[in-house]
Amino acid sequence: MMNRKSVEVIREIYKPTKVTIMGHVEILESTSGNVVLKEKKKNMRELYDYLSSRSFSYFPHLIDDSREGVNVYEYVPDTNMPKEQKAVDFMKVVALLHQKTTYYKEVGLNEYQSIYEKVIDQIHYLSYFYNQLYDEYFQSVFPSPSEYLLLTNISKILASLSFAQSELESWFSKVKDLKKFRVCQIHNHLSLEHFHKCEKDCLLSWENSRKDSPVLDLVGFYKESYFELPFESLLKEYAHICPWSEEERQLFFIVISIPPKFELKGSELERIQNIRSVLDYVYKTEELIRPYYAVEQK
Repeated sequence: MMNRKSVEVIREIYKPTKVTIMGHVEILESTSGNVVLKEKKKNMRELYDYLSSRSFSYFPHLIDDSREGVNVYEYVPDTNMPKEQKAVDFMKVVALLHQKTTYYKEVGLNEYQSIYEKVIDQIHYLSYFYNQLYDEYFQSVFPSPSEYLLLTNISKILASLSFAQSELESWFSKVKDLKKFRVCQIHNHLSLEHFHKCEKDCLLSWENSRKDSPVLDLVGFYKESYFELPFESLLKEYAHICPWSEEERQLFFIVISIPPKFELKGSELERIQNIRSVLDYVYKTEELIRPYYAVEQK
């Protein structure tokens, strides 16, 4: 939470005519201009200086970081536009972030082994979960609608997990002898809600940013927006600016191929919706990935 004493001091300075609270953010509107107050979680000045040194400036201006527990940012308004059009511009900015901050670090087998083990553990856990669920539901003499929906579609979920495991083994065989690993500054909380377009394009909410693989940024964004955005074209826009290696692309496809866990809670209708959501994810992801593998097979 923001330091309330610091907030009161800032309000006294700006004398706002209107205060809007949106989650953990406060927007102060005043005759001298609008500003945004956010909790100070990390050294944003240091991060912004680094991004500027890499010729990346798509972030809000940090006006004041001298107050305890609170940062003051410029207010960046947003333009009302179709989300598909906005997503294209958003993807270009993300690609620039990754491209301009890319570097390669020396690694050994342990780096890739760690990634492999994290992903294979997730695959094994979900395979066990869905197989156990299938065995339980199969014993029902009169399965409920949600149980029937899962029983008749479980093969699709298990096939996705099998594909992910097979591709993971293939990926690991390619990377285990590599000595370099690409990292960059990732935003680590990508969302169209964190992207405003006005006089300048601006990525917001950098508090979770860190240096890591660019694949992680796109995985998070995909899992949040897969159903509503045309990811095939968005990935092409990204690749024009910041191409991935074959191994990076393969890892991205592996991770997004792992279906989410079905939530065993709620009413019967909610359980049906939860299963339907998992199946939608599986089908949409297969639709995205299939053309890439069709090209490789040719």
